[in-house]
Amino acid sequence: MQQLLCHSLVLKCILQQKMFILFIFSVLLFFLYCGLMLFYANVFKKTSCYKPVNSSIALSSFPKISIIIPARNEEKNIGPLLLSIQQQTIATEKFEVIIVDDFSTDRTAAIVQQFAFAKLIQLKNVVGTQHINSYKKKAIETGIAHCNGELIVTTDADCSVPEKWLETIAAFYLQHKPEFIVMPVAINHNNRFIEIFQALDFMGMQGITATMVHHMCNGANLAYTQKAFYAVNGFNGINAIASGDDMLLMHKIAKQFPGEIKYLKSKEVMVQTAPVKSLKEFFQQRIRWASKADQYNEKGIFLALLLVYLFNVLLLVYPIVTLLTGHAKYLTAWVFMIVTKTIAELIFLFPVALFFNKQKLLWLFPLLQPLHIIYIAIAGWLGKFGSYKWKGRMVK
Repeated sequence: MQQLLCHSLVLKCILQQKMFILFIFSVLLFFLYCGLMLFYANVFKKTSCYKPVNSSIALSSFPKISIIIPARNEEKNIGPLLLSIQQQTIATEKFEVIIVDDFSTDRTAAIVQQFAFAKLIQLKNVVGTQHINSYKKKAIETGIAHCNGELIVTTDADCSVPEKWLETIAAFYLQHKPEFIVMPVAINHNNRFIEIFQALDFMGMQGITATMVHHMCNGANLAYTQKAFYAVNGFNGINAIASGDDMLLMHKIAKQFPGEIKYLKSKEVMVQTAPVKSLKEFFQQRIRWASKADQYNEKGIFLALLLVYLFNVLLLVYPIVTLLTGHAKYLTAWVFMIVTKTIAELIFLFPVALFFNKQKLLWLFPLLQPLHIIYIAIAGWLGKFGSYKWKGRMVK
C-alpha cells in the first residue's frame, strides 16, 4: 500500500512538472505570437500605397514585358484571363503573352489559339514523356526561354488582372529598378462558406506578405527581371521541389541581389484569383503550400511559420489536457488564449481588409477561428509528412 502511494506521488510530481513546462511554453508562444501579429499590423499600416511619380511616362522608356502563364486544364478560366490582359492600358507592342500548356486534356490550347496576341507553347513538345518533379517550374522556365522581355511577369491561368496592371508595374519598375517585385492577390469569392473562409485566410497571408516582402510572395502576381532569373540559374537547385516556383526563386534572387526585392502595394495591380470549390481541394492546396516550408533558407520566415504552427497546435492540446487532468484552469487558460489571439489577429487584419476591400468579412473571423486552428495543424503536418494531389498529379 505504501509502495502504491509512493508511486502515485511520483507520477503526480512528474505530471505537475510537465504541466509547469507546458505553462511556461504556452506563455512564451502566446506573447511571441500576439507580438508578431501586432508587429505585422504596424508594418502593414506604415507601408504606403504606390502612386506613380510621373503619370505621363514616355512610351519609349517602358520596358518590354513578357507575361508567362503556365496552364493545365484551364478551359473555364484562360479565356477570361486573356480578355482582362487584352484590356491593358499599356501599348500592345510593349508586352507579349506566352501561355505554356502543361499537358492539358481539355480545350485550354484551343481557347488560347483564339487570341491572336497570345503565343502558345506545348510543354509536351519540350519534355516529351520525361517525368519531372515540377511541371510548373518547367513551364515557366520554357516560357522565359522563348520570351524577349526585359521584365518577366507571371500570373496563374485562373486569375484576372486589372486594366492598369502592366502600366503600374512598368512605372514602378522604372522608378525603383528592383530585380523582383511582389504584388497583391485577392480571392474572388461568392457567399459559399468554403470560399469565404479561403478569402479570409488568404487575405491574412497577403497581409503578411506585404510585411515580409523578402520572405513571402505568390506566383499569381510577380515580376522579375530576365537578368536576375538567369543570374541565379533560374530554378536550378530547387527544381526537385514540386512547389516553390515563387518563394524559393525569390529567396535565390534576394540572396544574390540584396535590397532589390520590392513590394508594390497598389490596388491597380491587385490580381483576382479563383477559389477552390471544396474542402478537400482547399486542404490539398494548403498542404502543397506548406510542403516547401522546410526548404526555406531564410531563418526569419521559417521561425515565423514554426511559431504560428506550434501556437495553433498548442491550442489543440489544451482541451485534451483539461480532459486528462480534470482541472478547469486549463480550460480557462485556453479560452483566454483563443480570445486574445483573435483580438490580436483582428488588429492586424483590419487595415489589410480595408486595402483588399473585404472588411465586411471580418465579423465572420471569430466564428471561423476553430476551423482555422485545426486546418493549420493538419496542413502543416501533412505538408511535411504527407502527400497531396495537384492538377491531377500525386506528389509525395
